[in-house]
Amino acid sequence: MKIGLLGGSFNPVHNAHLQIADEAKLVCGLNRVFFIPAADPPHKPLAGDISFEIRAEMVSMAIAGSPDFSISTVEAERGGKSYSIDTIRTFREHFADDELFFIIGGDSFLEIGTWRCYADIFRSCNLIVVERPGCQITNPFKALPETVKEVFRLEDQTGSLIHESGKVVHFITGTPQGFSSTEIRRLAATGADFSRFVPPDVAAYISQQRIYHKCL
Repeated sequence: MKIGLLGGSFNPVHNAHLQIADEAKLVCGLNRVFFIPAADPPHKPLAGDISFEIRAEMVSMAIAGSPDFSISTVEAERGGKSYSIDTIRTFREHFADDELFFIIGGDSFLEIGTWRCYADIFRSCNLIVVERPGCQITNPFKALPETVKEVFRLEDQTGSLIHESGKVVHFITGTPQGFSSTEIRRLAATGADFSRFVPPDVAAYISQQRIYHKCL
């Protein structure tokens, strides 16, 4: 099987996350996509101090109607900082015979050289890099961290990067939605309408529980 791993703070999960998962599934032929909420993000503090349980509940609501989407609570169960390499290794242990695809945005790919054990990520799984608003990667090879360029080659026909291990970095050019979790939190905190950006059940949950009313 081909298994996609889509991590993030999901604070809150929104329609662009679902679009990213759909596009990755379609382009790379994924059989299943796991949404993996971060318990303790290592690179930036969690806005609003929204608990893992609340964020995970919103993800569960968002994907309830999609049989090929699942939620994984592995990062909360493991404890400590939510490093991507640790999550990938855990999935590698549980799905040893399957092909893993780690899904990230283009903005994250440009920063991957700052991630813990980033060189190991490239040899542990395939990557799917999805275009983000204002972040178009026109030269995939140039976007790689300098320390790993020697173990990659660019496939001219597809624009993919091939690692010496045989793992592939795929680049998807979709139709990025120009909104973010930050904007949704701001709208929710001010009482403005944000419902068009998130699945209906998530919008109702945020409003009823007043999840982001303290985020101003």
